[in-house]
Amino acid sequence: MTSSADAAIAALRSGHDTLAAHVRDLPAADLTGPSGASEWDVSQVLSHLGSGAEIHLATVEAALAGEPNPGFEFNKGVWARWDAMAPAARAEGFLAANDALLAKYESLDAGTRADLRIDMGFLPAPVDVATAASLRLSEYTFHSWDVRVGGDPRAVLAAEAVPLLTGTLGGMFGWLAKSDALDGKELTLRVETTGPDAVHGLRLADKVELTDAPADADGVLRLPAEAWLRLIVGRLSPQHTPAAVETVGEADLALLRQVFRGF
Repeated sequence: MTSSADAAIAALRSGHDTLAAHVRDLPAADLTGPSGASEWDVSQVLSHLGSGAEIHLATVEAALAGEPNPGFEFNKGVWARWDAMAPAARAEGFLAANDALLAKYESLDAGTRADLRIDMGFLPAPVDVATAASLRLSEYTFHSWDVRVGGDPRAVLAAEAVPLLTGTLGGMFGWLAKSDALDGKELTLRVETTGPDAVHGLRLADKVELTDAPADADGVLRLPAEAWLRLIVGRLSPQHTPAAVETVGEADLALLRQVFRGF
């Protein structure tokens, strides 16, 4: 039986294999071209993913050894080293660092995947392998899109990751959603997604939150699940919005883009 840890690790491997092939084929000039992350070029996104893989691997290894999280000073040293790299070195380093992290995850036996608890360093308590791998999957999936969309405006999130990520970002609305954009307005929207099919309620007020599907709504937003995920993290700009997105009533994409401005 496939566990949630197994599924997250398999999606990480699939996503990496796809992105690695893309990165290996990138002309050198494209590494300094624009990415889907507005303040970073492609090499800087790869630096973020590569340094993140290195830090994440050290975190997992510390947990396996029964040691504390390596800590913020360790992280700062890793970031500084990657920041100093040339664009080509960032790309090469990313390929090696992320493959090393995945090899470590893939080496964990079923008992370890079920029982190991990992101190991520920024959460109130250690988490299981499924949670740690899912956190990495979220980061990896969105930044993989950032890398790919620079050369393909129609790029979408990795299909194998989308079902695993839908439903997981509601708990992050506290820092992803910017309620100041509402200017005091309060709305309840019905959000209908496809691939996978689901229905959510989206309450827009001083606190922005997911709710059960509302019986009455001020508007309806219909869109692919991957586009819904990209909206939540500020990556559904007009030029990257698929034709399948529909709005009814007061479901205003322009307003939603202001509420979900990204991180």
